[in-house]
Amino acid sequence: MAQVPRVLVVDDEPNIVDLLRMALRFHGFDVLTATTGRAALTLAADARPDLMILDVMLPDMDGFGVCRMLRADGLDVPVVYLTARDAHRDKIAGLTYGGDDYVTKPFAVDELVARVRAVLRRTSPPSPPAEPDRTAVLRFADVELDTDTHLVTRAGTPIELSPTEFSLLRYLLTNPNRVLSRAQILDAVWSYDYAGEPTVVDQYVSYLRRKLGQHGPSLIHTQRGFGYALRLPSGTSPAGTSTSGR
Repeated sequence: MAQVPRVLVVDDEPNIVDLLRMALRFHGFDVLTATTGRAALTLAADARPDLMILDVMLPDMDGFGVCRMLRADGLDVPVVYLTARDAHRDKIAGLTYGGDDYVTKPFAVDELVARVRAVLRRTSPPSPPAEPDRTAVLRFADVELDTDTHLVTRAGTPIELSPTEFSLLRYLLTNPNRVLSRAQILDAVWSYDYAGEPTVVDQYVSYLRRKLGQHGPSLIHTQRGFGYALRLPSGTSPAGTSTSGR
């Protein structure tokens, strides 16, 4: 799908064409229009719209026929039918002929736009996998945490953390050398609606400190009466310490 989705509106009623053109453009779409089935087929082949809103009752041919010809020509543009024909058999026929949705007149413009967006989401090709974002790696001293892969290492050695321990370490790494209160940690790691005891912070700091301490000096320090801080031990050179990505 194009960066700005292009919609082809096919209807022989000028007031409907004008209404849809204005509404779709307001919602960020590029809009083309046609008033006959033949013109719609030509525009679809030339302009390759991302979606077609197609009236079933056109002056030269019905919308079902237009959709059949689109598919026969190898054009897989998604089609949303727009029609006063609301019989169940008509809806089944429209979907059978290759349509993707069916909206009956009279219609609410907001609902039609919502359906257009839903069909585009459903029919768009999946995005290619993104390249790993190396700025997602947080560092302090010899500790690294990758927020994409959830890999944590200290001095190059992998450390297994629980999800809560991981979240706690991530919060400390994004706030190095800063004293964080228990309330701040609770809000960031357990969320504001946590109803348990605040001593859970002390327990998980103890777990995390123990796991990190197996591979080097303690980095999580207690500031009595205030909270905890991630900082180098006294007398340790800060050289090489970083919280930026690669």
